[in-house]
Amino acid sequence: MTDQFHRLLMRVQKPARYVGGEYNQIIKDKKDVDVRVAFCFPDTYEIGMSNVGMRILYGVMNRMDGVWCERVFAPWGDMETQMRSHGLPLWALESQDAVRDFDMIAFTIGYEMSYSNIVNMLDLAGVPIHSKDRHELKNIVFAGGVCAFNPEPLAYFIDFFSIGEGEDITVEIVSLYQKAKREGWSKDTFLREVSKIQGVYVPSFYVHAYNEDGTLKAVIPQQGAPEVITKRIVENLDEAYFPTEMIVPSTEIVHDRANLEIFRGCIRGCRFCQAGFSCRPVRRKSAPVLYRQAVEMLENSGNNEITLSSLSTSDFRGLKELTDELLPYCEANRVSLSVPSLRADNFSRELMEKIQAVRKSGLTFAPEAGTQRLRDVINKNLREEEILSTCAQAFAGGWNNVKLYFMLGLPTETDEDVLGIAELVYKVIQAWRENAVNKKRGLRVHVATAYFVPKPHTPFQWEAQITPQEYLRRCMLLKSHFYSKSIEYDYHSTELSRLEAVFARGDRRLCAVIEDAVRRGAKLDGWDEYFRYDIWHDAFVRCGIPEEFYTTRGYDEAELLPWDTIDVGVSKRFLLRERRRAYDSQVTPDCRHGCAGCGANGLLKEVVCDA
Repeated sequence: MTDQFHRLLMRVQKPARYVGGEYNQIIKDKKDVDVRVAFCFPDTYEIGMSNVGMRILYGVMNRMDGVWCERVFAPWGDMETQMRSHGLPLWALESQDAVRDFDMIAFTIGYEMSYSNIVNMLDLAGVPIHSKDRHELKNIVFAGGVCAFNPEPLAYFIDFFSIGEGEDITVEIVSLYQKAKREGWSKDTFLREVSKIQGVYVPSFYVHAYNEDGTLKAVIPQQGAPEVITKRIVENLDEAYFPTEMIVPSTEIVHDRANLEIFRGCIRGCRFCQAGFSCRPVRRKSAPVLYRQAVEMLENSGNNEITLSSLSTSDFRGLKELTDELLPYCEANRVSLSVPSLRADNFSRELMEKIQAVRKSGLTFAPEAGTQRLRDVINKNLREEEILSTCAQAFAGGWNNVKLYFMLGLPTETDEDVLGIAELVYKVIQAWRENAVNKKRGLRVHVATAYFVPKPHTPFQWEAQITPQEYLRRCMLLKSHFYSKSIEYDYHSTELSRLEAVFARGDRRLCAVIEDAVRRGAKLDGWDEYFRYDIWHDAFVRCGIPEEFYTTRGYDEAELLPWDTIDVGVSKRFLLRERRRAYDSQVTPDCRHGCAGCGANGLLKEVVCDA
């Protein structure tokens, strides 16, 4: 970078975000590199450096001969202002070379509110934002992550999507690009060949036709592209790459700790949860492998905290064995061991007391609904007595801080269900009064309600979102029944959740909306400081696309859905069955009490679902 760049650093907050040079970053000699990949996280350094998926794929690509993968993050607003005013293009941290000089540009997309950042980062890089305007075998833009399970809102910007887990497919993709570059292929030839890799979706190879009412009529594959794209998974996690020489950030990040992934998938069947279905089947690492990885991570990074990460950590079969092995090491080295993603129905006071000997934090549980009827509708498989018993155990063990998360706007929800949240919270307070060992410390119960967003590949993907006005009415109804000073109540923004629903269930017509909004200043939408709903509202109006089409409109079960091209392994037949069971308030037991036949085990060839 130039002296000009270094002068700009003096004018922005947290300049350490932009300079690289961290311990364990990977530097290669350009003479030994034939393919350069700019791996972009469409949010700030603090968020991206906490992302386990990015750490994994950064290491996977840099293990390849002739490949150098570098990190790119979205600049904060003050830096973007300086960049645009001084004509400074977006750059990669390791070499500080401009992103437009790279062969491939990869994005990881974990949440819908990052879509504006993707387009904005391409624009900041000086790379044409539309795939059709990038003609050469250079600046090939691809993306993956959870949101790629409905790739359509980004279809015109991304050359191709990687569907599913990236460890193996990324190597195949980059290896093919190496061959293409070596043999002088055109971009079109490369896209045709990459579309033959299982798990690759090339949006330009599919024509979308619409009915008069705006619903999707047909998706027509072109150029020999498959009708359905089946996601990729890693079968044996013990043998899969996992980064133990993690980059040590040069400034504070959101989750500044070692993050050990212990298993993938989920045995639960919460009907609102996209990750719970799209990440199936269940696969786990063995305790010896996890212990080795944990120790290596801690010794290579110097972190004083390690967290055991998964969708539902307390469901891990080998949790006791692993913690019994890790705790002596952690205690000897003054390392805090944390276990997030706990469930109230398998909480162990003994386990929590052991792992929180260093630091006793608050407990977090997500009952999601206040009444048993509604918990059965969403298939939470959690009873009130289990919630109260868990809280009583925690209070007797010295805890005095509990966070409880719920949703409002769930299918079939009534005012009685809303007020059921208040009733449950007061029962939790009573459990504290009856079991707390030190009442002088007081109690804090933090209650948060989220605005239900229907997500693809779930039994609730066909449901309507309630209106913002109705959501706020239910929030105020609940708030009016909180009298205790021990209760803190927060509720999610209606505007943000509404937009999330649009992009979660949207189609490729939304590309025009995203482009319009970005041109008028939309960026960093996940941050309150920058989110401006008025920009988005006006963009929908200018593009003639009603938000309500994707939010408060319920989808017909026979309707062709934008994401039907993507197969996550869970059959539509199963999702429809679960939806009907929801309306009958019928629960489906978790996978360990009997296979429900979701279909995800069909993705496995060499192992079996480890539920």
